[in-house]
Amino acid sequence: MNPPPTYDVAVIGGGIVGAAIARLLGGTSLSTVLIEGRDDVGDGTSKANTAILHTGFDATPGTLESELVARGYRLLGDYAAATGIPVERTGALLVAWDDEQLAALPGLRAKAEKNGYRECELVGADEVYRRVPDLGEGALGGLTVPGESIICTWTTNLALATDAVTRGVTLLRGHRLSAVRETGSLTLLSFENGAEVGARWVVNAAGLGADTIDKLYGYDRFTVTPRRGELLVFDKLARPMVPLIVLPVPSKVGKGVLVSPTIYGNVMLGPTAEDLRDRTATGTSAEGFAFLRSKGEALMPALLQEEVTASYAGLRAAIDRNDYLIDLDVHRRYLLVGGIRSTGLTAGMAIAEHVAELLKEVLDLSARPDLPPPPRMPNLGEAFTRPYQDAAAIEADPAYGQIVCFCERVTRGEIRDALASPIPPVDVDGLRRRTRAMNGRCQGFYCGAEVCALLENGVA
Repeated sequence: MNPPPTYDVAVIGGGIVGAAIARLLGGTSLSTVLIEGRDDVGDGTSKANTAILHTGFDATPGTLESELVARGYRLLGDYAAATGIPVERTGALLVAWDDEQLAALPGLRAKAEKNGYRECELVGADEVYRRVPDLGEGALGGLTVPGESIICTWTTNLALATDAVTRGVTLLRGHRLSAVRETGSLTLLSFENGAEVGARWVVNAAGLGADTIDKLYGYDRFTVTPRRGELLVFDKLARPMVPLIVLPVPSKVGKGVLVSPTIYGNVMLGPTAEDLRDRTATGTSAEGFAFLRSKGEALMPALLQEEVTASYAGLRAAIDRNDYLIDLDVHRRYLLVGGIRSTGLTAGMAIAEHVAELLKEVLDLSARPDLPPPPRMPNLGEAFTRPYQDAAAIEADPAYGQIVCFCERVTRGEIRDALASPIPPVDVDGLRRRTRAMNGRCQGFYCGAEVCALLENGVA
């Protein structure tokens, strides 16, 4: 029997955080493998969130999370510009609907300043309605957060993972970890599919499964509670109603329900916050739908007159502490990256930096001089030029003028490119995240057969 492949570092978890860590390690001379239990990168927590690039204004001051979100905001902003990840700098507005919320706004501005963000301004009701005329009646005032932005979480994850692969990182998809065996200087990782991998160091960035893997190492220090957040997506015709992110004033119960534009031109309402036991419960519910509609009626009743084109739910990895849990066990050559909530989208690249700071004491993380340039990602953002709008691109390659998905204006050329990319999709959902195909009004009713045929047979 041949010995299993062995790497210097194995990163478990192909979400945004794991991909960011693998990308950074791929820039060194270390051999690295990125291991994802699902069939695609970004198919867990990272694919279904509110897709906001956070300034970190409302993080708990002094926490590791607050530090890394602020740093990640700058890192990801720069990386997005370099790779073509779509970002819209819409800004945000916290809206107070009662006297208690209004009284909380100065404290929230002071909190933002403690976090190093000094751009927030208190505004009165007149200014709130000037900025968002379609808000429901009764707003008393607001707090502006001009740096808050919307971003494509799908492209972010894929860009980081693609960058890792082009830097030489091995990607294993469909490898769900089942056992860990430590043998001298090597850790043997066994998977449900029968495969095995050897690693000198292991980084656990498994999101919802991080505590399960931690227990394989004999730890019992935290438990992940899957927190389901359901959201409603409204048709693109509703977008003019929501020019920026409308945030609730947070309470002891949680951050509440927001209304936000999306990078794809829609409007999003949500999320709910429901703690569950089932780590696979990403289905939506009648109760969640009713709750969001009741909140939407108060926040923006005109929005509820628009068509809902989709609903979805994501699971966040909540833990029993108010901060990230990042810990290095030098003796067992194991590093835990746990408790990374929805802020992991923004903080991911900064978390990777923090991990590198911990590992550089025991590993040579010197940058290789021959790194390839970062990948240039296909644009999925509605505010930027798409291939079907690019006359020069169509003249050079007519496939960019052949629309397959008419709701989202996805072309044959884009699907071909996705299938030929360094990390091609293996199913329709993966293709959807790479192109927006089947993501519009009809949800694939008209284009589904053709899209599936292209996925199965390739694009000639």
